[in-house]
Amino acid sequence: MAKNSSRIAGRHFLQIPGPTPVPDRILRAMDQAVIDHRGPEFGKLGKRVLDGIKTIFKTTSPVIIYPASGTGAWEAALANTLSPGDRVLMVETGHFAALWKAMALKLGLKPDFIESDWRTGADPKLIEAKLREDKAKEYKAVCVVHNETSTGCVTLVNEVRKAIDAASHPALLMVDTISGLASVDFRHDEWGVDVTVSGSQKGLMLPPGISFNALSDKALAASKNAKLPKAFWSWDEMIANNKNGYFPYTPSTNLLYALAEAIDMLHEEGLDNVFARHDRHAEATRRAVRAWGLEILCKEPRHYSSALTAVILPAGHDSDAFRKAALESFDISLGTGLSKVAGKVFRIGHLGDTNDLTILGALAGVEMALSIAGVPHKKGGVQAAMDYFAAQHGGGAKAAAE
Repeated sequence: MAKNSSRIAGRHFLQIPGPTPVPDRILRAMDQAVIDHRGPEFGKLGKRVLDGIKTIFKTTSPVIIYPASGTGAWEAALANTLSPGDRVLMVETGHFAALWKAMALKLGLKPDFIESDWRTGADPKLIEAKLREDKAKEYKAVCVVHNETSTGCVTLVNEVRKAIDAASHPALLMVDTISGLASVDFRHDEWGVDVTVSGSQKGLMLPPGISFNALSDKALAASKNAKLPKAFWSWDEMIANNKNGYFPYTPSTNLLYALAEAIDMLHEEGLDNVFARHDRHAEATRRAVRAWGLEILCKEPRHYSSALTAVILPAGHDSDAFRKAALESFDISLGTGLSKVAGKVFRIGHLGDTNDLTILGALAGVEMALSIAGVPHKKGGVQAAMDYFAAQHGGGAKAAAE
C-alpha cells in the first residue's frame, strides 16, 4: 500500500455491468487445493459442471467450457462453423456487436452489418428482409447480441429465429449472451439457437476466466466441413474429452469449483425467480432515472435490459467526469460509455448477486454524485425506486389500507 493512501471502509459498490461482485459462497468454493486434472476426482467435477451448465442454457446439447474470456468463445463460434470468405449477417446493436464484426473480418469472413442507432435490439424484420434478398443462400450465419452490454438493449432472440424461418434460410443462428445468461431469460433449444456464446463474469457471478459455446446438432454438422483454422478452439477435441468429464488441455480447475457452486445457487433460488429479481431491479433503476429527468439510452420498452441501464447525460456534461466524481466521493464504480457513446452515457449494472437494498444504495450514490458533478437533474430518483420496491413487497397495499 502506498504511504499516502488510506483504507476505504465498507464494500466497494461494483455497479458496472460485469464483472459483477463475486458472492462469498463462490469465493469459498474456489478456495480449494488444485487437483490432478487427469484424476478421478476431477472427472466427477467435470461431469458435474458440464451437465449442470446445460440447465442454465436450457439445452440438452453439448456446452463447451473454455479457459478464456467471452472474446475467445466468440472466435470459437466462428472458427468451428465457417470457412474463409463465408458471408455472415450481423447487426450493429452496440459496441460488442461491432467488436464481433471486427473479429469476423480478421478471420477472413465477409460480414454484412445492419446498422442501427444503438437504441434498440436487432430488428427481426430487417434480418428477414436481408435473408429474403439472399436468393443464393450465401449467408452462412446470422450473428446477434442478446443483451448488448454497451447500450442496455435486448434483442428478442425468439423473434430473430422466427425471421430466419420465415425467410426459409439455412443460415446458422449465433447469439452472444455474455451479459444475458442467468440474468435475462434465455432458451437455447426452444429458440432454435445454433451456437450460444457466454462468459463467467456476469450473471453467473464468477470471476472472469471461463467462457462457453452451447451447440446444436446443426452447428455440429457445420463444424465437420468448416475450413477456418482452429486448434485450441476445436469442438471435436473438447467433446471427445468431455464425455468422461475431462478436457484436452489444462482447465481452470478452481473456476470450475466456482461454476459448480454458482449453478447450485441459481437453482436454489430458481431461474424464474432470478429473472424476476433482475426485472425488479431494472424497473426500479429506470424509475429512478426518469424521476431524475434523465434519458434512458434504450428507447423501446420491449428492448429494455434487466441486466443494466444506460443513462444519457445532458449535452455539455461528460459522463466520465461524472463517473470519476461518483467513484471518488462514494466508492461506486459505474460503467463507462463505449465508442459511439463515449463521454455521453454511463451504465448502471444491476445483475448478478444483488438485492433491493444494494440497488437502493447504488442509486443513492448516483443521485448524490449527480449533484456533486453539477449535472442538471431533479431530486427523488431514490424515492421513486423505494416506492416501487415497497409496492412490490406489499407496502403499497398496506399504505393504501392505512
